[in-house]
Amino acid sequence: MLLFRTLLFLMLLGAGVCFAFFIATSNLRFRRWGMQLLKYALLTALVFFGVLILSRIL
Repeated sequence: MLLFRTLLFLMLLGAGVCFAFFIATSNLRFRRWGMQLLKYALLTALVFFGVLILSRIL
């Protein structure tokens, strides 16, 4: 569980940094990277909460 939390935090932090770089430089590459990181962070969060729900059920 600690691995999921750490991975989720780092991915959200990385997405935030990418969006800040996009705002500072107006380079579309940073926005694309930020959106991909955000997408994978949401997927990781869904897996994390799915594991929590399954552990409660079982």
